[in-house]
Amino acid sequence: MSLPAITDWEKIPPFATPAEEAEFWLQHQIAPQLMQATLVNADNAESTTITLRMDPRMLSRLKRLARQRYLNYQSMLKQWVAERLEDELD
Repeated sequence: MSLPAITDWEKIPPFATPAEEAEFWLQHQIAPQLMQATLVNADNAESTTITLRMDPRMLSRLKRLARQRYLNYQSMLKQWVAERLEDELD
């Protein structure tokens, strides 16, 4: 039996407890395409370093979300921006 695949980070709900999160992940999986899009491939393309000023509380929340998804927060943020750009350009 195949578990339903999460194809968009926004489809992962906030969890009130670790037990609630564990129950969710027993019934779902992350789509391979979503994981692949999150990975940074150094051979793939150039990247430019930018500076982004952010409220410390917002950054803390971002890091916590990324940790829950076993991701680097910078990679997750980059993926969110890429997804939003695709939405805006469609």
